[in-house]
Amino acid sequence: MNLEFKKINKNNYDEVLKLHVSKEQIGYIESIEDCLEEAKQCSLWRPISIYDGEIPVGFAMYGLFLNEGECGRVWLDRIMIGDKYQGKGYGKACMKLLIKRLYKEYAHKTIYLSVYDDNVSAIQLYKKIGFQFNGEVDTNGEKVMEIDLNNIEYL
Repeated sequence: MNLEFKKINKNNYDEVLKLHVSKEQIGYIESIEDCLEEAKQCSLWRPISIYDGEIPVGFAMYGLFLNEGECGRVWLDRIMIGDKYQGKGYGKACMKLLIKRLYKEYAHKTIYLSVYDDNVSAIQLYKKIGFQFNGEVDTNGEKVMEIDLNNIEYL
């Protein structure tokens, strides 16, 4: 596995849009096209594609919202691995790389994400990485999870 993150641009836009979640996961995450449109509307979002060498395997979107909390909150708002690449270890590896990236980019010791409580496989993955529910619920009814980077050895 040779993972790297790339900005989405005219050279890779079409191939990234071809990525989709499995049928069972539809409804847990917006389409990549919808995410990119949202990022156009809100410049705080950072959409990126996830590649294994030259092959696009996933998508993520994150951002720092300074109007939340005392020092702002870093949100890993979207992450998806394309259905053809699921079950091959990409999810865990991508999450760890994303957490490193977010820490380097924003220097915040806590990262947040939200998840529907019936998205069992995502919750299992997030917990393996170190995320825990914090008791909050976001505006879409998703439960908020956070990770304390002070306790993470892979940084």
